[in-house]
Amino acid sequence: MNQELHIYLQQTFQLPATINEMEQVENYLAEKINSLIKNNFDQLVYLLYRVDVDEARLKTVLKENPQQDAGKIIARLLIERQLQKITLRKQFTKKEDGTNEEEKW
Repeated sequence: MNQELHIYLQQTFQLPATINEMEQVENYLAEKINSLIKNNFDQLVYLLYRVDVDEARLKTVLKENPQQDAGKIIARLLIERQLQKITLRKQFTKKEDGTNEEEKW
């Protein structure tokens, strides 16, 4: 698993350090998310907004998969979005020579 993703999940969801397989991570997050759905939906909405999970895509995926665990679906989308953000950050960080990808244009 990506180290940056693991650190983010530890900080945000108190992910135990012993969980490092993607399936275990998804299951752990699904439990946390299902708990938020039942007990603190506003907090879940805030979290999805903060992570910038695409609302339209989330609604579509949930609607297309009514029999699947909503927590697992949301966990996958959240992980996917975090990995996208990590990739984008790496693309725009400065290279050792002091230039970044954007400045090369």
